Amino acid sequence: MASTSDIFTSGKLSMQDYVNSSKLTDVTWAHAVNNKDYLVNVLNGNTNFIEADILIGHLENGNPQEKIPIMAHPPATQSNLSLKEFLDKCLQFNQQAKKADVKGIKLDFKSIEALESSIDLIKTLYDTVEYPTWINADILAGPVNNTSTIPVDHDRFFKCAKQLGPVVLSIGWTTKWDQHSTEGFYSEMNIQCMIDTIKSNKIDMLGAPITFPIRAGIAANSLAQLKKLYEALKTTNYVTFTIWSSADDAVDVEKLRNFMYEIGTDHIYVDVPDELKARLNIITIEV
Repeated sequence: MASTSDIFTSGKLSMQDYVNSSKLTDVTWAHAVNNKDYLVNVLNGNTNFIEADILIGHLENGNPQEKIPIMAHPPATQSNLSLKEFLDKCLQFNQQAKKADVKGIKLDFKSIEALESSIDLIKTLYDTVEYPTWINADILAGPVNNTSTIPVDHDRFFKCAKQLGPVVLSIGWTTKWDQHSTEGFYSEMNIQCMIDTIKSNKIDMLGAPITFPIRAGIAANSLAQLKKLYEALKTTNYVTFTIWSSADDAVDVEKLRNFMYEIGTDHIYVDVPDELKARLNIITIEV
């Protein structure tokens, strides 16, 4: 029987195995793929990664008393697409696709109950060994006094993740930021809490690959802190950052570019609006 470490480190964990580029920054994303029509469109398009949200709710035109994992973002409580159908369609597409057309999936869980209810479905219905699979959740309260979103229980998150085979752990903080925001950063306490949480759950010892989703405007102000996070785990885990941004977020582009080049673009995914990505004018730098 394979050890947990072997399970985590086997499989196709990076889209670099598939896209016609060696640059993580070239990977493209589709967001909130939470209904049937949109899923069909994305599967037939050129996007590399499908991001979708999972919560406990009911299917449209179904029994409102039957609560199952569905593809939806709060405050929605219903969808025409269940997690089961989402996984079925993604697997069927990938099995028939050419290598360059394979889609990675990023499953964004909005509650620990949604994740715990989805474990058996993912294990039964999807091939995490062959196709890139990320399990995402905000597991810690984050910067800029964000009190409106409750983090997913981190200990229960890691317990679930250990059952799933070779997946990337996409783990971040709840955040608050907008077009008027300029002050705010990932604090030393935010970073240390993340390191402590990872180590207390032995994710460092297991060698699980980790990507940290970081909000662009806040990351731009947090070079020293995020570099400390990277340095603390880079020898035990394959660590990347996934820079993301809402459409109207204020971002200091020069500071963000400096962060990317300091860490090395071979360890950074860029999931931001096209306008911001164009302004970043990314030049690949490996460190």
